[in-house]
Amino acid sequence: MQADAEYVKSHAEYLYEAEKSMAEMVVTIKENNFNVKTLENNVDSLNNHVGVLQEEILSKIIRTSDVTKVMKSSIFLTSLVATATAFTIPTNPHLSSTTLKGGKADLVAIAEKANPIVKFFDPLDLSGQEFWGDSNDATIGFLRHAEIKHGRVAMFAFVGYCVQSNVHWPWAMTTAGDSFPATSLSPEAQWDAIPEAAKWQILIVISFLELWGEQSGADTGETHYMRGGKPGKFPTFDLFRKTVHPVPFNLFDPFNFSKNKSAAQKEAGLIKEINNGRLAQIGIMGFMAADKVPGSVPLLSATARHYDGDAMAPFTAHYSLFN
Repeated sequence: MQADAEYVKSHAEYLYEAEKSMAEMVVTIKENNFNVKTLENNVDSLNNHVGVLQEEILSKIIRTSDVTKVMKSSIFLTSLVATATAFTIPTNPHLSSTTLKGGKADLVAIAEKANPIVKFFDPLDLSGQEFWGDSNDATIGFLRHAEIKHGRVAMFAFVGYCVQSNVHWPWAMTTAGDSFPATSLSPEAQWDAIPEAAKWQILIVISFLELWGEQSGADTGETHYMRGGKPGKFPTFDLFRKTVHPVPFNLFDPFNFSKNKSAAQKEAGLIKEINNGRLAQIGIMGFMAADKVPGSVPLLSATARHYDGDAMAPFTAHYSLFN
């Protein structure tokens, strides 16, 4: 068991160092305008080696009989793969930066449509930064994708909070016959009350979705959102259906409502989604603030349910992954 653990640790460190080296090579090539073909060949070789190591690491992980450790290792490996998957090469070796349909100009145009009164608002000048030594366009692609994704998560969270506060599912929550937590508890306390195994299942599914989203439809020839692709676009599960397991719906547009919409309708829909996502982020944080600090949100004082724990702790009211 100890040997397996050391194997996993050493090879995980190797993958991290290999990825770091490749990133440094990209920066060097951009700065010196070298031919990217050599780097592409090196990346292909690294990716093949990574695939072999992933299989070996997984085989070592699943040898343990501790289910919790298996799940924690799976989360770690998933996060490692997601980071590696996000590393892509610009398709045009003559460009020193990536293109995102105008970069900052897109942000200004979207801001004016989303809120004609406030318009473009960036007091921290995030749109002028170059994260991780990458180009400004790539950074803007990351920021746009992050806002859309967090807005979607917040919309789910807002609706989920409302449902959990008022609806108690009548069927059993676990195979042992345990029922869902009562609605007399706040949604935060309800999360604390469900079994740890259920929390791991939820987090593993979320990790998979994060990993799948980072591949950005590479199997269909689409480009990563930091390399000129479309921010906010989540790939289909077609590859997963063909190679792993049937999936009834895609996460994005499962019923193909937007398939036949015009470009103008899709653009208007994006503006609405961004605004709804921003409002949902404010809304869910308002709910949590009202539960945590009585009177902090006067409009919710009558309905708030005080919560003593840490709303950001993933497993229990005061959980730490390192305990």
